[in-house]
Amino acid sequence: MKKKLSEILSYRKQFISLLVGVPSYETYMDHMQAHHPGEPVKSRKEFFCEAQEERFNAKGGKVSRCC
Repeated sequence: MKKKLSEILSYRKQFISLLVGVPSYETYMDHMQAHHPGEPVKSRKEFFCEAQEERFNAKGGKVSRCC
């Protein structure tokens, strides 16, 4: 029961992150380990700040959104 609840909460966190446009740090870590094993890895804070910078300042400071 505890394992199932933990799994559900994990999926919930992933869904909410994707919904608001925050990429997964865990996916980034898996990618770096598989494809760039010798390169330095960003901290969770660095990764998040860079993702926010790319999302909101990608078009000269204009917020990019669908509506």
